[in-house]
Amino acid sequence: MGTTNNSGSTKPFLRFYHSEALRDKTNTVLSALEEDPEHKKHGNHVAGLVSELVEAGMEYYFLTPVKEADIGFVAEKSAKLGIASAVKLINSVSKKYITRMDHGQLLVVSTHIQSLTIAE
Repeated sequence: MGTTNNSGSTKPFLRFYHSEALRDKTNTVLSALEEDPEHKKHGNHVAGLVSELVEAGMEYYFLTPVKEADIGFVAEKSAKLGIASAVKLINSVSKKYITRMDHGQLLVVSTHIQSLTIAE
């Protein structure tokens, strides 16, 4: 059974909860991108936002259930280390490309992030 998301799609989807502060930052960065297209630091700001969203998503999807499963201190620390390494790699690659994007390409990323946002 599919649920309609903000992009109008009825495909199944997952979401994660994150902090109010990260939601506010998301709104601030994406609004600034749309309102001031000539600003030179948009790529860095969007890359930073994507990095924080990746970290929050990995925490929510992977580390939260590991903590809740109570798999033991050593196993939990090992899982955290593995996830931290994956996040570092993902963020390194995404920053490399996002910081090089022009305004139109950054708007595509912005639209995608907005399509993932679910207001309640």
